[in-house]
Amino acid sequence: MSQSIKQPKIRPFWVHVVMALVALYFFLCAINVMGAGLKEIGKSTDWLQVAIAQGDNPLVALFTAVLITSIVQSSSFTTSLIITLVAAGELSVGTAIFAVMGANIGTSITGLIVSLGTMRIRRQFRRAYATALMHAIPNVLTVMLLFPLEWATRSLPGSDGKGVLMRVSEWLTQLIGLEPGTKPNSPIKAITKPVVSAIKDMAGWFTENTTAIGLTVAIIGLLILFMSLLGLVSNLKGALLQRLEGLFSKVIFRNDFLAWISGISSTVAVQSSSVTTSLMVPIAGAGVVKLRRVFPFMLGCNLGTTVTGVIAATANPTAGAVTVAISHVLFNLGDNAIWYPLKIIPIRLAKWYSGLASRSPRYAFIFLLTIFVVAPVLGLVITEVFFYSD
Repeated sequence: MSQSIKQPKIRPFWVHVVMALVALYFFLCAINVMGAGLKEIGKSTDWLQVAIAQGDNPLVALFTAVLITSIVQSSSFTTSLIITLVAAGELSVGTAIFAVMGANIGTSITGLIVSLGTMRIRRQFRRAYATALMHAIPNVLTVMLLFPLEWATRSLPGSDGKGVLMRVSEWLTQLIGLEPGTKPNSPIKAITKPVVSAIKDMAGWFTENTTAIGLTVAIIGLLILFMSLLGLVSNLKGALLQRLEGLFSKVIFRNDFLAWISGISSTVAVQSSSVTTSLMVPIAGAGVVKLRRVFPFMLGCNLGTTVTGVIAATANPTAGAVTVAISHVLFNLGDNAIWYPLKIIPIRLAKWYSGLASRSPRYAFIFLLTIFVVAPVLGLVITEVFFYSD
């Protein structure tokens, strides 16, 4: 006697669309909730300003910015803070340039954290983690190339203690006149503000301690992130995946140039590379976008995030602030110019290490700890011993 096999119920296409949009909304909310909580902690202790402004040693500036950006999960926030400190005369231009380099590394952590949410499915995790690495690896490699160049050229005869990036930025500052302006509101922040405010208010019911409120909000944001990620990924698969794949492959990611432009424009629109790069992680992980198109998109995101710094500089239009903003643009232009022609190197590194991490997830955590904790802490200790010891 043959037994009928019960077929799984297939949801209509529109249901997948609605659920994916809801998951996407809470995904974006989660990023801003985490940032709001961590910024509350920073406001209560003033550790952000104190940490960045400590000393004039390039390694201290670099690693401190890596740590701060890793914690607040926003290079836009860090670079804007750096530029504001320069405009206020609390941070030298030379030190600020090295700090901006560190912010570029620190912003990569959001995508890496998001990729961990797909760890249960090995193939999906391999693609998602490779996507996150395609943002992290070029940033790390660019700093490894340009940081020693900037530091070494400060000691050349006639340099006046200024590195090549600083000198070019100062020259461009003299050629470009920027009018004072105001920072526009991010549309993402506007639409997610009700959720962020509600969670902050809810945390305030239980305690009046600012640090405790910030920590509570950040933890809630992390929980929302992983829950919304699961919902987003599950609805990107199946019927919705088949329809979106055509849109992405034939229009948005049809070629490298369009992918690059999409990275720039989307990051400028939302004023956050953390949002755009981390959103690409589950999309690529679900197979909607091919990995070869992810790389130019990530390069575009790096360039798009420099607009926030330029806006911050126009709001604080001192020569030093504009110089730092321009150096940020030049740094990411260099990142694009170096690694797109040599894209085979970061792409192969990302695919190799993501394969390693998918077979043994501990390698994903080792990379996170090494780049964002161990290396910065060791760098700070070493510079303290060799540069600041009596």
